[in-house]
Amino acid sequence: MTDNEPMTDTPISQDDINAAVWAACDTFRGTVDSSIYKDYVLTMLFLKYLSDVWQDHYDQYKKQFGDKQELIEEMLKNERFVLPPSASFYALHTKRHEPGNGERIDKALHAIEDANITKLRDVFQDISFNSNKLGDEQQKNDILRHLLEDFAKPELNLRPSRVGTLDIIGNAYEFLIKNFASTSGKKAGEFYTPPEVSSLMARLMDPKEGDEICDPTCGSGSLLMKCGRLVREHFGSRKYALFGQEAIGSTWALAKMNMFLHGEDNHRVEWGDTIRNPKLLDGDAALKHFDIVVANPPFSLEKWGFENADKDKFSRFRRGVPPRTKGDYAFILHMVETMKPGSGRMAVVVPHGVLFRGAAEGKIRKKLIDENLLDIVIGLPEKLFYGTGIPAAVLVFRKHKTDDKVLFIDASRDYEDAKNQKVLREKDLKRILDTATARQSVDKYAYLATPAEIAENDYNLNIPRYVDTFEEEEEIDLMAVRAEREKLKAELAKLEEQMAVYLKELGYE
Repeated sequence: MTDNEPMTDTPISQDDINAAVWAACDTFRGTVDSSIYKDYVLTMLFLKYLSDVWQDHYDQYKKQFGDKQELIEEMLKNERFVLPPSASFYALHTKRHEPGNGERIDKALHAIEDANITKLRDVFQDISFNSNKLGDEQQKNDILRHLLEDFAKPELNLRPSRVGTLDIIGNAYEFLIKNFASTSGKKAGEFYTPPEVSSLMARLMDPKEGDEICDPTCGSGSLLMKCGRLVREHFGSRKYALFGQEAIGSTWALAKMNMFLHGEDNHRVEWGDTIRNPKLLDGDAALKHFDIVVANPPFSLEKWGFENADKDKFSRFRRGVPPRTKGDYAFILHMVETMKPGSGRMAVVVPHGVLFRGAAEGKIRKKLIDENLLDIVIGLPEKLFYGTGIPAAVLVFRKHKTDDKVLFIDASRDYEDAKNQKVLREKDLKRILDTATARQSVDKYAYLATPAEIAENDYNLNIPRYVDTFEEEEEIDLMAVRAEREKLKAELAKLEEQMAVYLKELGYE
């Protein structure tokens, strides 16, 4: 444990941290592809925050107990996690000029994993700072020295005594992921849900104390954690459980780190393909059921597992097998199947094609509506999601509805423009949530449709079929237009006369 780490009580702003973390990415730019260095920067942020929390608590105990080192070490054993002294960021930073930075960082990460094995098992198996992806030994050592120096800057002192109650680390993660998503397109967009959209979904679900909450395509885990945060805020309780599954290994590791940093110890996040190999099971033969299921699955995934869908041992596709090249309904059907029979409710982000495409998707949609599972359809603005400009919708399903109708909300025109990206404001979210709660038609904004009306539309859920946003143009007063035209003609005739006089004076006949 270090005693010489510079102390500073200067309050820190989120913008300062975001800028410093983004600047740390410069160490890699031009040398390593962003899809690779993202993992190095985020893992280093994790290590630095862990070290700063530990250092902060160490200093507090030192102030309290003086030189009683044994007592200090005993107190540190009660922390939520263990940080071996050699694995601290500061131990690595001290040796940054020596050869072997990559090997030292890898050893530190594995030591942290071993010391916290129940919470961090296998989290660092896919990341190696000693990889030849970073170049030969000399180049790699230089890059990692710069990275350690970047994170040692005062702006990235992440001690809780300086950070206060702000969720600095979670926000920094979100900021980084958002920036990688905006610069690297759809691949990153697959796991990045804009914070205001995940907030909307969490609030629509209204999580309660004791709820089991699942995201089958959980990405970095932010949507799950927003649901958990609502339980803490509304009930002052940590009595809830978070469950997730994520297909991409590095993103799964990110979700595990994110949960660890947020103290979300009551969670289970699995690594694997949710459609081909669901891992959140109840025994061997059944899918586990949840009070809340939320997700932003990849839009219209081409290779989703069509080949084996008709033989699915969990009967998820008994309402129909989705098309070979569009996996949207595969995720929807999986989620519907995992709702608890009594309290089950779900919210899912989908592209608009899900609302109206025919053939197999049309048959599945009809069955879900006939079973009275679909509750709300919310149309969102375009250019809301990174990696795609297409507008999306949020679908809400419930196992126990209060009626047999479907509420359509057209929220596509309420937003703020921010640097080529549209953003939902708090007032936009509140309007959606208030309308969902009231469950009544609102002129040019929402419509509560009966099953007969939906059947009349051939189960097409395209929002303009139900919410009429047409603005009538003002009637044209033809007499006023004629009078204005006569006036303009008279003025033109005067100008022509004047021009003829000028031309005559200039000698032009």
